[in-house]
Amino acid sequence: AGEAFPVNPPEFREVDARDEGMRVDRWLRRCCPGLPAGHVQKILRTGQVRVDGRRVKPGERLEAGAVVRIPPATPVPRRPTPVPDAAAEDLLGRVLYRDSSVIALDKPSGLAVQGGSGTTRHLDGLLDVLRFGSAERPRLVHRLDRDTSGLLLLARTARDAERLAAAFRGRDVEKLYWAVTAGVPDPPGGRIDLPLAKHGRPGGARVVVDRRAGKRAVSRYGTVARAGRHAARVELWPLTGRTHQLRVHLAEIGAPVLGDAKYGGAGAFINDMGLDPAMHLHARAITLEHPRGGGRLSLEAPAPTHMLRTFSLLGLGD
Repeated sequence: AGEAFPVNPPEFREVDARDEGMRVDRWLRRCCPGLPAGHVQKILRTGQVRVDGRRVKPGERLEAGAVVRIPPATPVPRRPTPVPDAAAEDLLGRVLYRDSSVIALDKPSGLAVQGGSGTTRHLDGLLDVLRFGSAERPRLVHRLDRDTSGLLLLARTARDAERLAAAFRGRDVEKLYWAVTAGVPDPPGGRIDLPLAKHGRPGGARVVVDRRAGKRAVSRYGTVARAGRHAARVELWPLTGRTHQLRVHLAEIGAPVLGDAKYGGAGAFINDMGLDPAMHLHARAITLEHPRGGGRLSLEAPAPTHMLRTFSLLGLGD
C-alpha cells in the first residue's frame, strides 16, 4: 500500500518562474507526489483545478505567477519540514503583522518564495514555523521575485487564501514599491503603459515589451530624489501584476533598477561608489480589504539595510 496523506482544504499555489511552460497535469503530479494519473485527469476534467480562477485543460502550459487552486479532495503531502533554529528565529523576527486570517512578512532579498529546479532554500519550505498553534499551514497568496525585498502576505486558512487570491486577481490591492534606479527617469514621473510577454525557454525566459502579443501592463511612478544623473529614488505603483513588470518598465525608460543585471545589464550598476550590488527594489506597502471584513488593512515593510545605506551614500533621503 502507498503512503497515506491527509485530506486537506483547498491549496492555492503560485507557479514558480522555473516551472514556466510546464503542462498543468505534469505540474500537479510533481506538486502532489504519489497522486494517481487518473485522479489528476479527473479533477482537471471536472473543473476542480483552477488557474487564476478559470478551468484549464491537462495540456495547457502554465505561466510564472499563475495561482493554481488544488481541490480539497486532493491528497497533498504536508509533513512539517525541519527548520534550523537560526532560520526559524529569523523568520519569526520578520513577522510584521498577524491576526487570525493574515500574516505579513518582511521577505529579505535573496530568499526565493517557492522552490524550483536548483532551489532548495525557499520560504514555502519554512512556513510550518508560522503556524502559531493553528492546525492549518499558512498559504502563499502572491509572490515577490527572489531578489526583491519587502511585504509578503500569507493566508492562515483555506478560506482566507481564496478571498485574498481573488483580491489579487481582481486588482483590489494597492501596492507601493520603492526603488533606486541607475540613471534618472525621464520624465521624472508619470505612467508607463507597455505590454509584456515572456520570451525564451522555461528557466531562462525573459519578460520583454511585446506590442503585438504582450499582455497589458501599467505602472505609475514618481521620482522622490536624485543624485545628479547617476541615480534616483523612485516610488512605483503597479496597476497590473505582470511578472517582472516594474523591472522591465524601468529598464525601458532608461533607468533600470540598481543591481538588476537581468534587465539592466552593466548599466544597472554604478561603479566606484561603494554601493551594494544587491537589487534595489522593495515592496514597501500593501492596502487591501481584510478577508474577514472590518475595513481596509494597510501594512508597511521597512527598507532593507542595503537600500538605506545607498540612500545615505547618494543623499537620497532617509
